[in-house]
Amino acid sequence: MTDQLEEQMDGLVEKYTELLLGEANPELKRKVESWVLYTYISKSMPALVKHWNEQYPEGKENIKNAILEIQKLNQEHRNNKAK
Repeated sequence: MTDQLEEQMDGLVEKYTELLLGEANPELKRKVESWVLYTYISKSMPALVKHWNEQYPEGKENIKNAILEIQKLNQEHRNNKAK
């Protein structure tokens, strides 16, 4: 991947995170990236994710917590925009 494409993809993830959660910082961007990747893989190769979940139960718990945090922040952002 070229540096230019890497910068463009980083900008895309940053804007997506900002629109989704109302803010973007490196930690939130990383959580959103992990959530998107996990979700995509779970839909395209569910057996792989099942195996990973069994192999790394603490990882499964961590991604679950990240997803719950993203959902909470997204709901808060939506509620703030509606006011």
